[in-house]
Amino acid sequence: MKKYMKHVNTFKNKIRNRELTIGSWVTIGESSIIEILSTAGFEWIGIDLEHTAIDFLTTKQLISTAQGLGMSAIVRVGKNDELIIKRVMDSGADGVIVPMVKNKSEAEDSVNFVKYPPTGKRGIGLGRANSYGTKFNEYQEWVEKESVLIVQIEHIDSVRNIDEILSVSGIDGILIGPYDLSGSMGFPGQFDREDVKLAIDEVLKKAKLKNIPFGFHIVNTDPKETINKIMSGGNFVAYGTDFSFMGDMARSGMKKIRESL
Repeated sequence: MKKYMKHVNTFKNKIRNRELTIGSWVTIGESSIIEILSTAGFEWIGIDLEHTAIDFLTTKQLISTAQGLGMSAIVRVGKNDELIIKRVMDSGADGVIVPMVKNKSEAEDSVNFVKYPPTGKRGIGLGRANSYGTKFNEYQEWVEKESVLIVQIEHIDSVRNIDEILSVSGIDGILIGPYDLSGSMGFPGQFDREDVKLAIDEVLKKAKLKNIPFGFHIVNTDPKETINKIMSGGNFVAYGTDFSFMGDMARSGMKKIRESL
């Protein structure tokens, strides 16, 4: 592994400089999926452990594949949990996305779980991330300067506490989670409701005021929605998912075949 030896994390560097970076999302635990997506020119890959059957061993393999192809590997963990985050980071992830962060205390926990002392409280282990102990000092410096922590704002409590969440040092950006946010308001999936849109707008307004990078994950494969999110000021955007790219193309093709017969 050489990523931390360069002291450059392309995803971190882009959002730190407020440059746009476009990635995609993986839910299928197969390295070939990442290899295929890399041919499209994505700069980073979000590996989803929250809503998939991907295990830790497979996660390490997916991280390695993405990084070997020149993409940053950002893992969405299943919960804001010390052991989960530690294992993912020890596997060499460039950073993590932590779901359902609702308040300052939970935001501080996520920083503690990613960073080593004195910044955080992460336990020290030897593994892939530090070349199995041979490059620990270099990795320790890399974690402090280049590791990425994105917290998800996806609950109405997160919206109410957005100022205190954004005040936590060590958070590199926020990711809006519209499904869970709308669900927490009692209207799952109803993104067009005025109160849901106002809640999202409030978060984005506060992030812009505090100069905190923010991003979106657009599940569908229509480029127009992704372009709209970029135009709204998103610094990092995940376009599509492995299953949406595959499913949309299959359904579109079959529809055309049936219509022509």
